[in-house]
Amino acid sequence: MAERTRSGGGDGTRHGARGEERRAEIVRRALEVIAERGYRGATLGAVAERVGLTQQGLLHYFPTKEALLVAVLDERDQWDTGSTRPTASGGWPLDLLASLVEYNAMRPGVVQTFSALLGESVTDDHPAREFFTRRYERVRAEMAATLRGEFGDRLPGGLTPEEAAPLLVAVMDGLQYQWLHDPEGVDMPAAFRSFLTLLGRSAAPRG
Repeated sequence: MAERTRSGGGDGTRHGARGEERRAEIVRRALEVIAERGYRGATLGAVAERVGLTQQGLLHYFPTKEALLVAVLDERDQWDTGSTRPTASGGWPLDLLASLVEYNAMRPGVVQTFSALLGESVTDDHPAREFFTRRYERVRAEMAATLRGEFGDRLPGGLTPEEAAPLLVAVMDGLQYQWLHDPEGVDMPAAFRSFLTLLGRSAAPRG
């Protein structure tokens, strides 16, 4: 323990760097397990085995399954937007959002994890509640900026970007629930493009 707190950087710095690298590896492997096995199959034991740790060793980095899954979702958000530049207004192009919906349709395990945690997080003191509260604050602001960049201060129907932003977020997340329940009956990317048409903006499918 003394080695971790020793002043001057040295071993403590290396230990911290190794710890962050290990956490990042665990998150990556957890995402793999989720993609392969879905939300229920993504047990701490399955992830620990994938990274060569005991389950107790994994708990040193992530004390609960919820903590690990929140870290996965946070990393997913960074991957989804990290390689794309925002518009001048600070939002993201609607075409990018349509592409993101298409991409999500190819990774049901991750969408299932997001939706399951989202549903559970509405209860008091749930470990993911703060994550989703902060996320929705950020996403609503980003969607308002997106809509302002596309339409200006008023959408064709008369709503302001701030009024329409929660509706855009609700459609994106609500479609995921419907698609998870009936993937054959709900074409999530097509339904989202239909919603963009209602907004007054079309987004052509990729390819």
